[in-house]
Formats: sequence, structure tokens, C-alpha cells
Amino acid sequence: MKNYQLNTVNLSKISESIAVPTYDRTKVKTGIVHVGIGGFHRSHEAFYTDQLLHDPSASDWGICGIALLEFDTKIYQTLKNQNGLYTLIVKELDGTQTTRVIGSIVEYLYAPENTLAVIEKMASPEVKIISLTITEGGYNYNEATKEFDFSTPSIQHDLENPDAPKTIFGYLTQALKLRKERGLKGCTIQSCDNIQGNGHMTKRMLLSYVAKAVPELVDWIESHVSFPNAMVDRITPATAASDITNLKETTGVQDAWPVVCEPFKQWVIEDDFIEGRPAWETVGAQFVENVEPYEKMKLSLLNAGHSVLGILGALIGYDTIDESVSNSNISTFLHNYMDIEVTPTLGDLEGINLKEYKDSLIERFGNINIKDQIDRICSESSAKFPIFILPTVKAQLVEKGSVELAAFVVAAWAIYSLGKDENGKELVIKDAMKSQLHEKAVASVIEPASFLTLESIFGNLSSSTIFKDAFTKAYQDITKNGVEQSVINLNAKN
Repeated sequence: MKNYQLNTVNLSKISESIAVPTYDRTKVKTGIVHVGIGGFHRSHEAFYTDQLLHDPSASDWGICGIALLEFDTKIYQTLKNQNGLYTLIVKELDGTQTTRVIGSIVEYLYAPENTLAVIEKMASPEVKIISLTITEGGYNYNEATKEFDFSTPSIQHDLENPDAPKTIFGYLTQALKLRKERGLKGCTIQSCDNIQGNGHMTKRMLLSYVAKAVPELVDWIESHVSFPNAMVDRITPATAASDITNLKETTGVQDAWPVVCEPFKQWVIEDDFIEGRPAWETVGAQFVENVEPYEKMKLSLLNAGHSVLGILGALIGYDTIDESVSNSNISTFLHNYMDIEVTPTLGDLEGINLKEYKDSLIERFGNINIKDQIDRICSESSAKFPIFILPTVKAQLVEKGSVELAAFVVAAWAIYSLGKDENGKELVIKDAMKSQLHEKAVASVIEPASFLTLESIFGNLSSSTIFKDAFTKAYQDITKNGVEQSVINLNAKN
């Protein structure tokens, strides 16, 4: 089989082995700027948009991908070398794969070297939407104060150097300032991150920054920019070297960074776009008046479920999520957590069969072909737990419901933060708060509840005697008996 480097020149040859865009990419205009062009964006929004662009009337909605951080150099260079093209590999439950080339990213910019170009692109009148996949921690929200955190060095830099920003807030502020000064229309800023009320959060955090950086811009943003909430869902593990090799061997396509994902996909969006939007509903997205029930369900069940499987599996010594869920004791624990502690907090979910949804999650987590790495799922847990796990705890405490299972997961996280699994193997911990977590984890060896005093994560949760006692008991049980035996004991109680 002859091999072809993935790029525009070779696209016709590649089309002989896998599906490729059949629309003329040279006629596609950029209507969307997306910040954060990692795997999830490319399996989700960029995929939906690629499908839409096959309709000639949708040619105004191409994507300009922004690599915001120095860390993003590799993805920028890959897209640049491949003319924005990449391969999407969908791994089905039965082991088969569906492979296609995605062409919706028609421009790409590297912010650290092209600051002004990025600001100008965001301010361009043809751009109607600026979308974001900047991770839960990218919103600079302090759980303890419930406010924007101005103390971080990067935010201080942007306030002092507005024309050379480093953060999304600095870039957005400068771009919106240019739109106002030039008498241009506003735009929609659309979060694609796993945060309940992600549009509300984006607006609140941005306006907090703008109020200090360019206070006269606040009213213009209120009138000219919309921030729709959205729920996004598609499990997208990190691409493995074997995925790149297998793609080349089976199709002849040489792609330096293909994207792997599950077949399931969901995108529920609040229909609040101030300057128009793509007809994503024609390719499977759902537009609704109120996203909240959908996103709360997804964050509390799917995302929290991932964290449960990740933390417990990491301590046992597993490498992938499917290994964790295939352990019947762990999957039973997760079922109990979802049924006993999460479900009572979800309220009325009209039109949703919750039992079927929860069962489908176990099936999706167990997809042995996805091989979602546990260290990816556990990365940046300090940003994830306050969004995925702790809202359930707080709701249950108000209603005097069970918090025993959530406390167990938090206790396991404290032990995980010591940096070794139960076999003594070093854990790969990727977290912006790694040093603070480790410090509290060490203190917890003597006084378990010390871990809960990290206010930026837990707020005032350490003042809850009920939760603190449940956490302490769980910590002591795991320390004495190990994760699996402790889980077996809990399952027997429930």
C-alpha cells in the first residue's frame, strides 16, 4: 500500500481509501474562531462543522483554530503542515473503525508568536462566533471566593501588558475593544467546556476581568455579545502512537496527529447567538431554550463517573478506564454512587430515561477499543472535582441525603495525591495545584481531614461535620484495607 502525507495536495489520492471533505475548502470563509484545538474540539465542534460544510449554503462557517499556549506548539505545527486537515478515527463498540478526514479548520494561528494576528482575527467582521475549549481550569474561577482570581501571574501580566496578552481574557478583551472602536457588530462567545452554565460562567469571568482592565467596555459587551450555555459530550482519549501507526498501515494515510473518539456524540446548545449561527441542528446538534437539565445530568453522571473510575482505578494500578469499569466491584460502586447520591439531585428530566442513560454510560466507559488513559482522566482533578463531584455533595448535605460514596472518592483522591498507587508505583499526576494537593495529602496521613482545608477547591466543606466524618472514615478504610476491599464493604452496605 502506498503511503500519502495528509495535506491538500494528496487529498484526492487519500479519498481512494477513506472519506474526505467533498466541499471546496478554498471557498470556505472563516466565521468561527476556536481557542483550544485539542482532541475534543476536533472530535466534536470541528466534526459537526465539517459535516455542515458539505451544504454549499454553509460556506461562511469555517473555523480558524487558535493555539493559545506555548504548550500548543505541536498541534499548531501539525495542522500547519497538514493544511488544517486531520483524520477522525471513530472506534465502535464491536471493534470496527470508521475513519474520515475532517476539513473544517481552514485557518490556524499560534498566539505566542502571532498575538496581533489572533486579536485581529477575533475582531474580524466576518467572525460571528468565538468558541472555547480551554478546560475547566481555564476560567480562572476561585471556588473559595466564588469570584475571578486576579492573583495569578498570567492575569497580572495581561493587566499590565494589554497589547501582549497571554490569557483568553486578555485576548477577548482586546478583540472586543477593537470591535467597539471600529463600530463593528458584536459576536457570540460559546464555551464548549464541561462547566454547568458554561455560558454564564464565561460571561461572568470575562466581565470581571474587563471591569478592571477596560471598564468602559463592560456596557458594550452586555449589549453586543451573547454567551449561550451548552452541553458537550464525546469521549475522546489521547491519541496513542499505535493509532498513528495503524492508520498508516490500514489506509496509507500519514497523519501526525489523528483524533480517536467513541461513536456517541451529543451537543445541546442554548439558542442565543447574537449575530447568527451555523445550522448545526441539521447535522445532529440540538438547540433548546434551557440547557441546564442536560448539562447537570452529564456533568454529575458522565464526567463525575469518569473521575470516580479514574481515581479508584489509578490507586489499584489500572492504566485505562475500561480496565477500571470491567472490575465488577468498581462498576457496582459507580452504579450505587449514581443511583443513591447523584440521581436525587437531578430533579425532573423531562424526556430522558435516566436508567437507560446511566446504563449507557457504563457501556461507553467499558469500550475496550477506546483505551482512555486514566492519567488523562485524572489530570487537573483540582479543576474537575468542584464541578463534577462537589455540587452533588452540597446538594445532598442540604437535603440530608447520603454523601458516603462521594466522600470515599474524595478520600481516594487525597491518597492518590501522595503520588503512588497501592503497589508502590509512581503515579503520573498532572495538575496545576499538584504541589498544594501533595502538601495537604501529606498532612492527611496524620489528620485525614487536612485535605479538605484547601479552600480554593472545597470552599467551606471542611466545616461540615457530616462530610468530614464520612471522609475521615473512608480515608482510614482505604489506608487499612485498600481500595477494592473498601469498595466491596461499601457495596455490601448498599
